Amino acid sequence: MDFMKVSFFLFSLALNLLVLPVASATSMLPITLQQLSTRAPLIFYGQVLSNEVKRDEQSGHIATFTEFEIIDLIKGNTGDTHIIKQIGGHHKDSDTRLLIHGVPEFQAGKKYVVFLPEKSSLGFSSPLGLHQGSFSVITINNEQVVSSGSNLAAQPQARDRNIQVPLAVRADKPTHSQLDDFINTVRAYNTP
Repeated sequence: MDFMKVSFFLFSLALNLLVLPVASATSMLPITLQQLSTRAPLIFYGQVLSNEVKRDEQSGHIATFTEFEIIDLIKGNTGDTHIIKQIGGHHKDSDTRLLIHGVPEFQAGKKYVVFLPEKSSLGFSSPLGLHQGSFSVITINNEQVVSSGSNLAAQPQARDRNIQVPLAVRADKPTHSQLDDFINTVRAYNTP
């Protein structure tokens, strides 16, 4: 009997070592700005007021509740503030961490342009394409700039040739665009 337990343990360990790297990886297909703009029912430019990590009453999982002050509502409907509930976070009271690869973290005091889908049945709503639907807004030389990890200059042309897409991307940093141009481009994609 002990031989069977040891054999089963070794088999389980080997199986976990083979499966673990695959199970821990998250891959997402790239989403264009046009796709983000047309698929997201709620898009806003906002500043993070607070982050609260707690056990979610509906799901029982650890969740991060991020409250944004809405600076510019680009698409959809929401109030002066909006709370995003995302699975995961570091629950300090129980010293429990639930980290989900790809789920963006928002820092209090920072500004972002966020593309959100409809909330799930449990009220969760991470940005579309996870980190792809969250753009940091930073100030460079007194100019507000949208920053992302993707090359904004490589965006495909709009399908409708009547749409002028005014996305101005910095030549020296193709991951940066001027905030007003970025917001106007998102609005242009949603013009009927």
